[in-house]
Amino acid sequence: MLRTILMMYVTLVPVIFAGIFNMAWCKSNLLKTAKKPIDNGKCLSDGKRVFGDNKTWKGLIGYVILNSIFSVLWGFICSISNIENFDFFYIYHTNTILFNILVGFLLGTAYSIFELPNSFLKRRLDITPGKTISGFLKIFFVFLDQADSIFGCAIVVWLFYDLGITKYLLYVIVGAATHIILNMLLYFVGLRKNMF
Repeated sequence: MLRTILMMYVTLVPVIFAGIFNMAWCKSNLLKTAKKPIDNGKCLSDGKRVFGDNKTWKGLIGYVILNSIFSVLWGFICSISNIENFDFFYIYHTNTILFNILVGFLLGTAYSIFELPNSFLKRRLDITPGKTISGFLKIFFVFLDQADSIFGCAIVVWLFYDLGITKYLLYVIVGAATHIILNMLLYFVGLRKNMF
């Protein structure tokens, strides 16, 4: 069990770093033209936004590019430190630059896309973008806010290594817990406006 959890962390190191650096990327003045909402400001028939202002093309582009860069760098680190056997992606596939770019592209895309249903649901419930709901549902949304992207990233891992449903769900739980801790750290260093 501990080896499996260690492998989960080793495998998603690029995602962790891409998530951290994407916060800084989104706050930067680079590529300002892409800082437009994915839903283009559109509302559904209920008069509510599809996803809201926080889901931007700049964020999606950042996740894809940064995951690709960090996947290539991590592949190099894994090869020189001889820890490839702890990365699910390299159990059945060769650690090459092209393979790592593909994996990074898929991870970044999955991370971004799997955040969208959560945003869609929160807009339907009139939850302010970047905030969570109060009361009993708060726990559910705090978990969902941290787990949504992990659902997608773990599916990408599953494409290259047969996790099975138990390891997949464990990945989501471990990933969500890690995400919560990282968000707390990012909040304390000023890269996040709120902790959850």
